[in-house]
Amino acid sequence: MIVLGLTGSIGMGKSTVAQMFRDEGVPVFDADACVHRLQGPGGRLVAAIESAFPGTTGPDGVNRAALGRVVLGDDSAMRRLEAIVHPAVQAERTAFLTTHAEAPLVVVDVPLLFETGGDKVVDKVLVVSAETAVQEARVLARPGMTREKFAAILMRQLPDVDKRARADHVIATDIPLAETREKVRALITCMRDSEGR
Repeated sequence: MIVLGLTGSIGMGKSTVAQMFRDEGVPVFDADACVHRLQGPGGRLVAAIESAFPGTTGPDGVNRAALGRVVLGDDSAMRRLEAIVHPAVQAERTAFLTTHAEAPLVVVDVPLLFETGGDKVVDKVLVVSAETAVQEARVLARPGMTREKFAAILMRQLPDVDKRARADHVIATDIPLAETREKVRALITCMRDSEGR
């Protein structure tokens, strides 16, 4: 099995590329979706987050906007949150890899792959990237997003240029979708061929 780490800064098109891998039959572990599930209604991290950050949860689980207001820009608070979330996500990822142990290729979709050291536990890293203007337009079009929030998120992320320099593969997402999809298919073929599958 090849474990491909998929990452990219906010607004770079990572979710779109992850779906392209799924469309080609490649199992994908989505760290963001995992966090949403763990923090959602009845999620197993809700009580721990409420204990650490009172008033940030409710009947629907973690109120992400309220939690964001508490931790964004506060390194100490962010570290406390990560100490709750990261081990739980790691356990879910381990279970995913066990479930798909016979697959020739799996994708682990982690937004902060480099920032959390996740690049050391995958075989190859794919970074998705787009021009800065495209990234900014995508992000600022999201509901509730502001320039200040966008800037705070970027401060926590390794710059795109550094991610691209450390990647084994880079796929552009500011080109026609069909071209991005062809690059994904070519990468899948290349990786499967390298494994003799």
